[in-house]
Amino acid sequence: MDLRLGGKVALVTGASAGLGRQIARTLAEEGCRLAILARRRHLLEALARELPASAEPLVVVEDICAEGAAERTREAVLGRFGRCDILVNNAGGSRPQSDLGGDEAWAEGMMLNFEAGRRMAHAFIPAMRAQRFGRIVAITGTDEPLIVNTAMPPNGATHIWAKALSRVLGRDGITVNCVPPGRIHSEQIDTRILPGEAAQRAWAEREVPVGYIGDPEDLAVLVAFLCSPRARYITGQVIHVDGGLRRFSH
Repeated sequence: MDLRLGGKVALVTGASAGLGRQIARTLAEEGCRLAILARRRHLLEALARELPASAEPLVVVEDICAEGAAERTREAVLGRFGRCDILVNNAGGSRPQSDLGGDEAWAEGMMLNFEAGRRMAHAFIPAMRAQRFGRIVAITGTDEPLIVNTAMPPNGATHIWAKALSRVLGRDGITVNCVPPGRIHSEQIDTRILPGEAAQRAWAEREVPVGYIGDPEDLAVLVAFLCSPRARYITGQVIHVDGGLRRFSH
């Protein structure tokens, strides 16, 4: 299937590793021109060298939580490409707490996993409205609160915000969707949450209906479709990519 993404301009945050890196690769393979954002320049530059020349990669070294980050990013992307068709808000991270978590931890979790992405989207929406096309995809996370984790309430906030935003922007040709990954191989999963192949295999056999931990490509292909003109009638949705891990039916 031709996703009709050739020449579209995409910004992927958190692109230096894991899911963001694969999403950037997949969009480039589909013909997108790319802006890749993260804090680690050397990883972004290594990714830029791997991408096809047609991607015209723009490296944006930025901490999305910093004051003015969204505005600086908008100026960099629009300054290079003159437009932004696709925003993938991938930057974020789990923040499990050993107890209740203090005010600083909760503020940091909300900023990283909700507020920074909201600011980024709001910065680019006027340009998307002007061109009457846009795709906003938020990579979120589970909303099953198994432990106290300051990333979980921001996931729920993002899902509600995205739904509201989809209703406001639908007539402008802009869709807004959320994709929560289950256990998918990434820097965070492989080094912090489930380190070690034996532990991963045992956990997956016990918890995941398909019996294995997913690869970044399993999520990236969905994101690419949601970013395409072909997905014009899919908006305001939360689509889980988790091998059946989630126990709720809705």
